[in-house]
Amino acid sequence: MDQRRGVLSCLPFLVLASAALAQAPDELRNWFDDPFFPLSSEVPDCPVPLGPFMTEAERRVQAHHRAERGTTCWLAGQCERPNAYAYDQGIAQALRAAALDRPALFAGTSLWATVQGRVVFIEGCAAGPHAAAELERFARAVPGVQQALVLLRTGAGAAPPYRVRPGR
Repeated sequence: MDQRRGVLSCLPFLVLASAALAQAPDELRNWFDDPFFPLSSEVPDCPVPLGPFMTEAERRVQAHHRAERGTTCWLAGQCERPNAYAYDQGIAQALRAAALDRPALFAGTSLWATVQGRVVFIEGCAAGPHAAAELERFARAVPGVQQALVLLRTGAGAAPPYRVRPGR
């Protein structure tokens, strides 16, 4: 009887352990809840960027960098808030609103935005590379944005210059 009770007392632990092992080790998640959203969707078959999605191993590597970057911004007097990432949700809202005011800028494109630590990444597809400079100026004009990076695939069938979400 005591032996059965011992096995039964371990049952919750075994269930939790097997559930943890059942998770795919390379499962992609937006661990830090970084804003990631579409700005336009007019180019068919445009590969969806990986954006802020990463594996658990990548999250562990990023955690230290993000803590350091977030705090350094404040210590250097470049941020009023004690963490550069505290601005991201507000920047994302302002970026969405600004995009609605500039529909011509996004015509003929499929673009996604990621906001991380006051940096805006715009990735996706456009008719030509000339759009990149204008999109960068657009993003930098949003209050709170410290830097903007634009990566565009400019030809159908060309390899995208950004990491792509698998299975999309």
